[in-house]
Amino acid sequence: MRFRGKSFWVFILLVVGVAALLGQQAFPQDWLRSTSEAGRPGGKLAFAERAEPKTLSPVTALDRPSRDVIRCISGDLIHINRYTQKTEPALAKSWTISPDGKRFTLQLRHGIRFSDGAPFDADDVVFSFKVYLDEKVHSPQRDLLLVSGQPMTVEKLDAYSVRFTFAAPYSVAERVFDSLAMLPRHLLEKDYAEGKINQAWNLNVTPDKIAGLGAFRLKQFVPGERLVLERNPNYWKIDAKGQKLPYLDELTFLFVSSQDAEAIRFQAGDTQIISGLSAENFAVLSRDQQSRNYKFEDAGPGLEYNFLVFNLNDDTEGRLPQVARRQKWFNDLLFRQAVSSAIDRSAIVRLVYRGRGVALASQVTPGNKLWMNPALTVPQYSIAKARQLLQSAGFSWNQDGNLLDKEGLLVEFTILVSSSNAQRNQMATLIQDDLKHLGMKVQVVSLEFRAATDRVVQSHDFDTALMGLAGGDVDPTPSMSVWLSSGQTHLWHLGEKRPATPWEGEIDQLLQKQLATLNYQQRKRLYDRVQQIVAEELPIVCLASPHILVGAHQDLGNFRPAIIENYVLWNADELFWRIPAGNH
Repeated sequence: MRFRGKSFWVFILLVVGVAALLGQQAFPQDWLRSTSEAGRPGGKLAFAERAEPKTLSPVTALDRPSRDVIRCISGDLIHINRYTQKTEPALAKSWTISPDGKRFTLQLRHGIRFSDGAPFDADDVVFSFKVYLDEKVHSPQRDLLLVSGQPMTVEKLDAYSVRFTFAAPYSVAERVFDSLAMLPRHLLEKDYAEGKINQAWNLNVTPDKIAGLGAFRLKQFVPGERLVLERNPNYWKIDAKGQKLPYLDELTFLFVSSQDAEAIRFQAGDTQIISGLSAENFAVLSRDQQSRNYKFEDAGPGLEYNFLVFNLNDDTEGRLPQVARRQKWFNDLLFRQAVSSAIDRSAIVRLVYRGRGVALASQVTPGNKLWMNPALTVPQYSIAKARQLLQSAGFSWNQDGNLLDKEGLLVEFTILVSSSNAQRNQMATLIQDDLKHLGMKVQVVSLEFRAATDRVVQSHDFDTALMGLAGGDVDPTPSMSVWLSSGQTHLWHLGEKRPATPWEGEIDQLLQKQLATLNYQQRKRLYDRVQQIVAEELPIVCLASPHILVGAHQDLGNFRPAIIENYVLWNADELFWRIPAGNH
């Protein structure tokens, strides 16, 4: 058959068109279909953060505001549903596990694109894990990707298949993939090659230089005021009716100075969803919920644990002489035990949380029923016991009742706390009063969130600090960065080359062993021992955990609070307004 002139080119175009159509049919976009209530597209939602994010990079983010924003603009391979606490497919539509539990093969969805339109495939996955695993990058996620001290290996099988191999069976491999944001190789490969990945995607980044796989993408950042995200048109989820998610056109993070300011902005209608309410504000706002069309929920104990951390860093000698002098007390276990005994945890629950909280025996809260060690009991409040412990350690009291150390120096130190958290400031004041009964002179130093964090994490210029952490999962593995001696958030002694104490060495061994143990009951026994060591050695004094107190506008659909962060925005892609935009 012979074709001449225009007929030939018409034939060629038809062939190409049919081939393209067949290709699309062979590999259509693999949508992830939501099972939540189908909603109405459109509208805006505002949420208040008590501090600005420090970065938009998933590689380096440690602070909660940064993580809250990053969760909305990024996607992970396997996701933990914050409501059911079970794993579910995300960018990986399916996966298989080898019989020996060492190899995970993930099948990626076809047709996925980053928010800037660039295609996502196995090359982006391999690149992402190359960055997270690089020791020079110091990513906090790296600890999660080591088993028996060996990093996982990542292998591209084809454009949509990736194999992960671990040195030993990995008990929580599925859950570890959660919150490991997949990075756009086309945007970050140059920065990584030049050793600049840690400087990428800071708050000065322009929207065209950042892309993710989340429901939203960056639209605007106004320092000291707000960060605005807009709907990602390339998002890969649809609802039960086939509508593309997310429903919201914009999601705004407003920066406020405190919990009280957060409540005021919600009450004024500047924000329509609120998380981490203080018990006092929860009580005040709840009284108006019917007249103002609010709804509030007490979700019970969450995973957050508040604690007093002692500065045990060994880099202060000569550089911070006053801090180094006081560290002699902090390094004495009897001193730490005395402080713990002198703190009235029940008063903290009663006065700070108005009964909407629980006293803690360890870093695992009663909200985590799967992993809490039931053999541990909350330390009894006893000034008499605390005084006995101090006497045993060689401390004494002068005629004015002030505590003196072995060298006759007054025992006085500071408690560092973030000014944006009213509850922790109140908690610090109560501890200050409790320690007065021991003759200790304690000063509360309240600093802006980032300044306080930098003192603990960067300069180590602090005595003690009152802080809070909340695990990203009920499983203990995501918190390994705190408890491993080499962890990036090993707050009391950062940057250890090797365990500074035998008990830290034992914790390292227990945590590594539980990673390679597939049986839950055996893992539980190992982590029970970790909790026991923390309760006995007291690098941190665990205090109390608040209930998860949240609220939202009555017309906000798919509002389902969870006890895993982010409590109210974990399903931001499914939130919708039941009434037309402009009427709320």
